[in-house]
Amino acid sequence: MPKYKLEYIWLDGYQPVPNLRGKTRLASEEPKSVDDLPLWGFDGSSTQQAEGSSSDCVLKPVALYPDVDRDENSFIVLCEVMMPDGETPHPSNMRATIMDDEGTWFGLEQEYFLMQDGRPLGWPEDGFPSPQGPYYTGVGYKYVGDVAREIVDKHLDLCLAAGINHEGINAEVAKGQWEFQIFEKGSKNCADDIWVARYLLIRLCEKYCVDVEFHCKPYQGDWNGSGMHCNFSTEYLRTKGGKDYFLALMDAFEKNKDEHIAVYGPDNHLRLTGLHETQSIDKFSWGVADRGASIRVPHSFVKNDYKGYLEDRRPNSQGDPYQICARVLKTIAEVPQP
Repeated sequence: MPKYKLEYIWLDGYQPVPNLRGKTRLASEEPKSVDDLPLWGFDGSSTQQAEGSSSDCVLKPVALYPDVDRDENSFIVLCEVMMPDGETPHPSNMRATIMDDEGTWFGLEQEYFLMQDGRPLGWPEDGFPSPQGPYYTGVGYKYVGDVAREIVDKHLDLCLAAGINHEGINAEVAKGQWEFQIFEKGSKNCADDIWVARYLLIRLCEKYCVDVEFHCKPYQGDWNGSGMHCNFSTEYLRTKGGKDYFLALMDAFEKNKDEHIAVYGPDNHLRLTGLHETQSIDKFSWGVADRGASIRVPHSFVKNDYKGYLEDRRPNSQGDPYQICARVLKTIAEVPQP
């Protein structure tokens, strides 16, 4: 009788950035869906989610992923954190704040640095590599280093085997910096997949004695920071749209500028400087094909009578995708649909 390894993973209560946590539950039967998975308790006093005098928290399975890196009988179980009654979302549970809407589509672009011994992979022990320019989508040892491409390719394969809808991967502008893109339909699915993809990447890098740095600006100077650009589209924006609706939407994003920045990741003032393909953190702008704007408007969107998707370039690499998606949806909901 085989045993099935179910890795329950969740987000802890640390601020401003939650950490991934995980523990393994063994089962005698293979789960077919989250409906086959029971609630499971954990010690919230060790994760900044409860006091020691009343430490019980509950894990509620919300998504199931094959875990081929472990073995064929293994699964990753993504969970929400609930209060002891098993029904009330814990205050740290940001997934529960996202309104359900299957017509909303998100595409998130996760940038990150691969680090070893406190330096990005491929950087010299002292000083800095040659200036940015040839690293973006670069090919060759002097541009991408020795094990970086092996790591990102293995990570891609693990994510695809888990059923995560990757849209692409590439080396980024700074040396040692990489990106993967995930697209999903539904208001919560893309954020779920980003967290599981992060988990798979961090765990994979353990084998290489490499760390993943999600901070948005690990190095000051003439080096690109790391973002998590948020591409979004609603059913109305895809099917109706129109210039008047688009302009009203941009007005709402500008009005809520500070509320967006508040949940778009810590230390974003270090990244949103107006340089390195960013708009300044204290300004809001939109522009067609403008990577220096807050919102980039694709040419295809304008040519299609202002229908399609838009890209918010302000979220940073360390941001919580649940909070990012929730804020985008909240602002969209403020705009009447003609």
